[in-house]
Amino acid sequence: MMTGGNQPEARGGDQDEAYMREAIAQARLAAEEGEVPIGAVIVCDGRIIARGRNRRESRRDPTAHAEMEAIRQTIGQFASWRVERAALYVTLEPCPMCAGAIVQSRIDRVVYGCADPKAGAAATLFSLLSDPRLNHRCEVRAGVLEDQCRELLRNFFRARRAEKAE
Repeated sequence: MMTGGNQPEARGGDQDEAYMREAIAQARLAAEEGEVPIGAVIVCDGRIIARGRNRRESRRDPTAHAEMEAIRQTIGQFASWRVERAALYVTLEPCPMCAGAIVQSRIDRVVYGCADPKAGAAATLFSLLSDPRLNHRCEVRAGVLEDQCRELLRNFFRARRAEKAE
């Protein structure tokens, strides 16, 4: 686990799993809508304050990632662009765009399910969330309900390949 400044109080693994299940529920909704199944929730003071899911296809917007959707929902509740004291739970490791938005919005903690070997910017390809050269760093926890998160993605892409083969 990586740590950074402005950390929220310690959280137990069971609580992380409960919030990740909520992110997985958002990922399932994305899959039902024909989107890549990635989901996110933002938690502050022990309650979910925002939910997001991948909507790039339906919105025809390359920035409509689950994390971005959740961050945008959160802004109105904070009456500021700063989302301090919050934790973001996401089923797939954030990409560089989302990691940049997480740092810029000052989210304190990021918990993700499975690594993204093609675009992961929390630890796999880049470590943007904990880079000491940036003005904000996040605590990061990886691998929460990893198998479930990975299986959602595998099943989705397996079905897509089968559709194309027909």
